[in-house]
Amino acid sequence: MSESWTHSGSPAPFAHEVPGATGSAAMPVAAQYGLALVFVAVGALLAFVVEHLVAAPNLTLIFVVPVVICAVAFGWGPALAAAIAGVLAFDFFFTQPYYSLRIASPSDLWAAALLLIIAGIVSSVTAESRRRALEARQAAEQAQALQALAHLIIERRPEWEILRAAADALHRAFGGAALVGLASGGSVKAIAAAGGARLTRSDEEAALGALDTNMATRAGVYPHGESKFDFWPVAQQADQGWVVGVSFGDRPVSPERYVDVVRGYVAAAVGAPSHGEA
Repeated sequence: MSESWTHSGSPAPFAHEVPGATGSAAMPVAAQYGLALVFVAVGALLAFVVEHLVAAPNLTLIFVVPVVICAVAFGWGPALAAAIAGVLAFDFFFTQPYYSLRIASPSDLWAAALLLIIAGIVSSVTAESRRRALEARQAAEQAQALQALAHLIIERRPEWEILRAAADALHRAFGGAALVGLASGGSVKAIAAAGGARLTRSDEEAALGALDTNMATRAGVYPHGESKFDFWPVAQQADQGWVVGVSFGDRPVSPERYVDVVRGYVAAAVGAPSHGEA
């Protein structure tokens, strides 16, 4: 590449979120479960409105709707919570004796049990379909990010542009903060970052450890228990070294397969032989 990086150069123009990165973070888990209960409450209100028109066992179908909505929107956990809450609401408000969790009528007991079974099956099937759709979309985004990064290498674009694309590719692949860091003089600076990546001193020590040992370091694992990033060494150039880091939310299985591809592109961008497998 035509440009040469040195530690004295300022990384400021590159240490910001990459345009085109993935959107806002997913809804917090607590909010998902909270909305599941809200949907069940809405279903209960609707059941109150139509209870004089519909037999009690048929009211159970109303409580299947929140389960489907939660399974599609949030996944299996909130959907199961909606199923259980729906059964309890049906039992408490719509079976005799009213306002009690005891069920006197065998037909109502059967209706409640059937509601739980149907809701469980629906939530499992719908949540699995949602999971597969999300995996397919994520795989497509990962492939697109790598393709864009490869094109920048082929076109011999400026190093800073390639490094920004590399950080963006890691962010899009795993959903967490990601960066390409330059180590020099006992410190590490994020030259390119995505997803709001910010380095602490503990993160810097973990990155330096990855370069010193030529092995990946894992966040929260001794001797870097305070680090929030997994780091992989990329390349060494005299007294400088390059690393890539990712802050995982839920750590995927074998992220190295994707990271190693990005590492190779980063090594090519900075014009240095890459480290071996970490």
